[in-house]
Amino acid sequence: MAEKRKARARKTPPRKTKLELPQGKGTKDDAPRVGALLRWSFIIVVALSLVLVGLLLFVYPTTQGPPRGDAAVELVVGDEDEGALAARLEREGLIDNHRFFAFYLRARGGTASLAKGPHYLPIDLTPQELLARLQRKGAAHVKVVIPEGWNRYDIAKRLDALRICTLRGFIEATDTPSLLTELHIEGPSAEGYLFPATYDLELDSEPSALVRRMVREFDKRWSTLDEKHAAGLLDLGSSLHWGRREIVILASMVEKEAAVDDERATIASVFLNRLRDESFEPKLLQCDPTAGYGCLVGASPGCVGFSGKITHEVVADAPNLYSTYKHEGLPPGPIGNPGVRSMEAVLAPAMTHYFYFVAKGGGRHTSS
Repeated sequence: MAEKRKARARKTPPRKTKLELPQGKGTKDDAPRVGALLRWSFIIVVALSLVLVGLLLFVYPTTQGPPRGDAAVELVVGDEDEGALAARLEREGLIDNHRFFAFYLRARGGTASLAKGPHYLPIDLTPQELLARLQRKGAAHVKVVIPEGWNRYDIAKRLDALRICTLRGFIEATDTPSLLTELHIEGPSAEGYLFPATYDLELDSEPSALVRRMVREFDKRWSTLDEKHAAGLLDLGSSLHWGRREIVILASMVEKEAAVDDERATIASVFLNRLRDESFEPKLLQCDPTAGYGCLVGASPGCVGFSGKITHEVVADAPNLYSTYKHEGLPPGPIGNPGVRSMEAVLAPAMTHYFYFVAKGGGRHTSS
């Protein structure tokens, strides 16, 4: 019997049992609803992401920067990534959130789109304005007047005050050897070749670009003078072995001494007579402004406490190489940036026998 039951069990197929699922969970009717829910969830996430991206790309860039008055920051852009630069901008107070700005910067071309080098940045710029400054695009222009006779320190102060570039950046650019070589300037700085004129300059300009522009303006004016006063150039070259640099040095002295145009040629003749006349010894040009300039470019005992006023201690200071009371001939370099009229006065001086001129008031001089 047992064997028969086993045989029947082997022949009888197992009964199929129907799996009963709880109603409303996992049925075929619910599958479309689950898919729709997933699709809508994805759409919502994408939409929120797009809204966030839109806010960061179109709303965030126009939000006002930190309201901190008229302060500005000097910042040098180098080879760093967006995150590092944004963090530095936040530390300097130029932005409020470095993560937002890093994202915005990456979306707008990254650090590869930025102008490397020094920047002068007000701290109340919007992110959009800040990025434009860092890329040097679309910056506002300012009319800048550089008066005749100003030296490079005077020019640097004005450019700094107008947020064109920093004082330090401009001074460093004027004595950068590679830039001087490029511009064919002899001597340790561009002093004398930063032509005084009215310039239309961009805020946050590259200092070296400013120096190039001013020197190229000088070159244009010099080219005209070279043609107009070829005889004067030949005379100075043959009698004193002068070239352009020496002419610019003396013109910078004439610019400082002459207050009225009709005296420039006479003052130039006094200096040239002293240098040319063999009987005039020692050949001291005794020009007060040269000694004052020496106090700007070097430290010496007579310059202690110098505030711009030329005193006896300043002109009598032998260690001051620019003192033409103690050192014969021309000073080591120009003491300012002369205009065309002073350079013309040197190239075409008055024909006089004067060796001296003395101020008599009203900006005029008596010569003898």
